[in-house]
Amino acid sequence: MPGAELSAAEARRVALAAQGFDRPRPRRVAARDLRRTIRRLGLLQLDFVNVLVPAHYLVPFSRLGAYDRSRLDEVVYRGREFTEQWAHEASIVPVDAWPLLRHRMEVHRARPRGFDSFLEGNVAYVEQVLAQVRERGPLAADDLPDPEGVSRRIPGAWIGTVPRAVLEAHFGRGTLAVAERRAGFARAFDLAERRVPAGHYRRRTTREHAQRELLRRAARSHGVGTAADLADYYRMPVREARPRLADLVAAGDLREVRVDGWRESAYLDVRAKAPARIDAAALLAPFDPVVWFRPRTARLFGFDYRFEIFVPPAKRRWGSYVLPFLLGDRLVARVDLKADRPGRRLRVRAAYAEAGVRAGAVAEALAAELKAVARRLGLDRVVVERRGGFARALAAALRD
Repeated sequence: MPGAELSAAEARRVALAAQGFDRPRPRRVAARDLRRTIRRLGLLQLDFVNVLVPAHYLVPFSRLGAYDRSRLDEVVYRGREFTEQWAHEASIVPVDAWPLLRHRMEVHRARPRGFDSFLEGNVAYVEQVLAQVRERGPLAADDLPDPEGVSRRIPGAWIGTVPRAVLEAHFGRGTLAVAERRAGFARAFDLAERRVPAGHYRRRTTREHAQRELLRRAARSHGVGTAADLADYYRMPVREARPRLADLVAAGDLREVRVDGWRESAYLDVRAKAPARIDAAALLAPFDPVVWFRPRTARLFGFDYRFEIFVPPAKRRWGSYVLPFLLGDRLVARVDLKADRPGRRLRVRAAYAEAGVRAGAVAEALAAELKAVARRLGLDRVVVERRGGFARALAAALRD
């Protein structure tokens, strides 16, 4: 157990151990490894941008190595151990988190913005959608009829259609749950009471208890973090998190500690491990919990990370789909990647090393990880383009 004061290096090792980087990757990834990883993280944030691979498939790869993607889908959607819900954005969560998120379902605001007014003005259609699911079983938006007198499509909205928005609203409110993912990742919804085990579906708890438990889980998954770090894990207002964190300290679940170089005090999970070293070598998805809260990434690693896919190309500093590279307990490089599936190539569109790293050792380790990612994606080779000061060294390592 770490002391009341942690060095920056100790904090990094605690954080990475909490995220599962304190152990070697298994030789063969089994379903139990995937279940254990999701539970350790508390959630997998969903993202379906397919420049490389949807990010939630890369997060387990970073910790476990190559695995069959269909096995993750089976773990999540064929059993009753996990479900989807709004947690840290749209996420896969253990079903026992359902009652902890219920207080947020009760005040859920429909998407797109302003769609609540449609729900209020079209009660009959909203109830019809629910009745169709009840009678027919899991349904996707394409299975539902159009609303009478209203255009099916919602102009300019990412959600696409009225049937989908109504299904999503029922889901956000906890009436429906995701039953499966179909072609194109389309969600099919069933009644939540039929998908979430009764013990969790029927359980009621107070908002305060739910917030304490969510923060306790965030601390377990982060190892150590400030109030803002832990509040962000489940998207909780910091002002509401602070008194709940004080409760957890009083109960002995957390310890308040100082971390060298951090302005604010931090909270340490009392069960956190502090290994003497971390031997990881992994590319991290943009929505990996290690890096998703950028202020924490900067504090822990001295790493300025931005996800620039929605930034106009001329204003990008690093690239479009940039992944940090973790080696040991440091973020030592970043690469802008794209899976060129027609050409069967993993393209490294840009590569950058952090100041002060040993370029040769980093290039060798990163080359090995890029080859592993390419193999997992069914790509034949890794091609490094010229952009970035680390591109030449990386290309040389890949030729060796």
